[in-house]
Amino acid sequence: MKTRVVFFGSSDFSVPILASLIGQFSVVAVITQPDRQKGRGKILQISQVKEAALAYHIPVFQPARLSADALLPDLRKLNADFFVVAAYGKILPAWLLNLPKFGCVNVHASLLPRWRGASPIQAVILAGEKKTGVTIMLMDEGLDTGQILAQKEIPVSPVETHGSLSAKLSQLGADFLVETLTQILGGIITPVPQNHEEATYCGLIRKEDGRLDFNLSAEELERRIRAHHPWPGSYFEWNGEILKVHSAEITDSKTLAPLERGIRDKFPAVGTASWDLLLRKVQVPGKNLISGADFLNGARAWVYK
Repeated sequence: MKTRVVFFGSSDFSVPILASLIGQFSVVAVITQPDRQKGRGKILQISQVKEAALAYHIPVFQPARLSADALLPDLRKLNADFFVVAAYGKILPAWLLNLPKFGCVNVHASLLPRWRGASPIQAVILAGEKKTGVTIMLMDEGLDTGQILAQKEIPVSPVETHGSLSAKLSQLGADFLVETLTQILGGIITPVPQNHEEATYCGLIRKEDGRLDFNLSAEELERRIRAHHPWPGSYFEWNGEILKVHSAEITDSKTLAPLERGIRDKFPAVGTASWDLLLRKVQVPGKNLISGADFLNGARAWVYK
């Protein structure tokens, strides 16, 4: 009889991890967050996690709250060996943690105890760190404080965005999650407590975090642009509109005062607290993403207004 798994996940990060479980174990249910309204038309959309579950005819639960009264009878009937959690978006209460035979296993996108919390991938980029990885841990009632089952490390390239790094870490977690669960079943893995004194934390990323403040250094701004791509995106106000910045480059000179606009190598540039920041790819409201050079062709007011 195949090992029975209930999967908790909500974001795109969760999808490869769910797929790896479906290939090896019996995923008896998927618990994900409720469908959300998206876009200007407020169209109700389902997540990729739900799409994957439905494609494999796996029952889907979408509770607004993790209420024992509503969920406990159904979850008990599932008789799960493991609960596996990957970017679910909610903290599991104690009554859930105690249900599965072998416990709740979390796939966390950092090298714990570093970057506990909701935005570890962004935090690594914002901090300018050279390495990160995935931690598979046994969950307890704390915030990412459980014992470590396995970790794998990868380098962080200087051009990594949240989107690109998330995809790498998701696949990394998917690749060795099955191995880790198999080792638990075989009794050949020993959980290791975290060193709580070395813990660092990161919070939720909000839409307003994408606003660029050119009183900061070019180094910090460039990292913010990468950490917030594709969401919430980076932007600033120009000519009465919101100009989105998809990628930028730190120059080797300081010719502009903070917030002052200029042109460098045929690209728009903005002064910061350190070096000038060159805007490689931008987007104006209602238009497609374009290069900074193409943007200047239709933005004569960039330096004159």
